[in-house]
Amino acid sequence: MHIAWLGKKTPFCGNVTYGREVTNALLDRGHQVSFLHFAQEEEGESLAESGCAEVALPFLFKSTIYTIPTPRSSRVLADALAKLKPDLVHASLTLSPLDFRLPEICEELGLPLIATFHPPFDSKLRNFSSSTQFLTYQLYAPSLAQYDKVIVFSRLQRNLLLKLGVPRQRLAIIPNGVAVERYCPGENDLKKQYQAERLFIYLGRIAPEKNVEALLKGWKFSDMGPHCKLLMVGDGILKSTLQTHYGPEMGVHWLGFVADELTRIQLLRAADAFILPSLVEGLSLSLLEAMACGTACLATDAGADGEVLENGAGIVLKTQGVTAQLKILLPLLRDHPEITELLGRKARERVLERYTFAANMVQLESLYKTVVPHQAHSANLSSYFYLLE
Repeated sequence: MHIAWLGKKTPFCGNVTYGREVTNALLDRGHQVSFLHFAQEEEGESLAESGCAEVALPFLFKSTIYTIPTPRSSRVLADALAKLKPDLVHASLTLSPLDFRLPEICEELGLPLIATFHPPFDSKLRNFSSSTQFLTYQLYAPSLAQYDKVIVFSRLQRNLLLKLGVPRQRLAIIPNGVAVERYCPGENDLKKQYQAERLFIYLGRIAPEKNVEALLKGWKFSDMGPHCKLLMVGDGILKSTLQTHYGPEMGVHWLGFVADELTRIQLLRAADAFILPSLVEGLSLSLLEAMACGTACLATDAGADGEVLENGAGIVLKTQGVTAQLKILLPLLRDHPEITELLGRKARERVLERYTFAANMVQLESLYKTVVPHQAHSANLSSYFYLLE
């Protein structure tokens, strides 16, 4: 099967990781993949190149959150799809105006269209960040109803889109998954490196919606002592400000963005507990990776993270009052290693049960088969070329 993948390669975010992992797996499984992404023209490869061809879509601005394409990007996309003649288009939505043009473009070409809808959410709308994200869902819902299938990560996300009018038959739940062969428990000497008896970790963007300051305040007020360390792994707009107020004197170490996957795995393996205090979330891949490594996990019930940890696979926090909750929980986890060991085992079991990458790829391939028609699209494509002349 030939899949035209529309996604992101930069800047680094969860969408980038999702696209890289899924397209690499599709190639490994014998599919043909063409990768269309917003980039300067010299970054894209020729359409004629074999293997995973790349197409550069022109843009005016892009960030981890949204992308602004140029006025001609939709024409570049349509021309590329007409030449590539894929069996289907899978858009890992980049939150750009082009997302709303895709159903029309693919309908003209007779191409099945699948979307993966990533935006974080908190269905209970308990804070400003969740209210803002809800507007994104309201804006997208009418367009998502025109896609052949929309992949979401959890039943909560599906239910939210159902309330906004997206037909149930359009929605498919395929959660993020982890390569459990790579992300697994293991020994290392990182605790010695940080002179720590107990090691705690946050891994993600240092941004307002991640509610990182609530974690840092909870750490400070807990007075964890000299033998407990908190590793802050990630970068973002709040890092420089927070770093000046929470430093090594409090046991807080700022590692910045860690690009090397093996290093991230070693950090997760060494940690006794992983903490994710977000105000809004989709389904955190970092959380699943920590769970797969056998690390005890604490996360808010924003997005689908509470669903992941439900029924004893971890500790679920409320998005409100995170600092107060951590002030109670952090000393408990410090003083009782048996609790973190038990939660780590249960976390790993939950991932093996529900969130393995291999099982999710089987679901994705099955979904592809439901939307690819038996007849070729040559007639539609010929008509398209005729209109271009």
